[in-house]
Amino acid sequence: MPDAAAPKEVTVRTYSPKASEITRAWHVIDAEGLVLGRMSTVVASLLRGKHRPTFARHLDTGDYVIVVNAARVVLTANKAAQKFAYHHSGYPGGLRQTSWATLLAEDPVTLVTSAVRGMVPKTRLGRAQMRKLFVYAGPEHPHAAQQPVTYDTSAIRRG
Repeated sequence: MPDAAAPKEVTVRTYSPKASEITRAWHVIDAEGLVLGRMSTVVASLLRGKHRPTFARHLDTGDYVIVVNAARVVLTANKAAQKFAYHHSGYPGGLRQTSWATLLAEDPVTLVTSAVRGMVPKTRLGRAQMRKLFVYAGPEHPHAAQQPVTYDTSAIRRG
């Protein structure tokens, strides 16, 4: 005969958020003076939703991120001269390389976007998360109607 005072077994269920329960916020990150890699990890974490208690690896629970002043991002050490961005035309001998210094001067949006892209999953989930990233070389952005909140970057600032 079972003991009447014995506690019942408690089953803990793992919470999985539904797509309809996810609310997305808008964040603005000012990249002026921020190190590219440190900023990219924070941006990727916000895009993925890892800052939320309801994070689920199989769902897109992240927020929208606007990066302004991408042209003023900082590259540490000698990365500007030693690292290259590669692309291939598809023809023999069609490999082209561009130094990060040139890329930062001519197209900083591509530099920041590719740094963040390397930190999100390489799946259709990662592509959906990258669609929530907006990068601008200057200080202006056209997303004022979404009422974005300025993200505190004091923890990732250099120095």
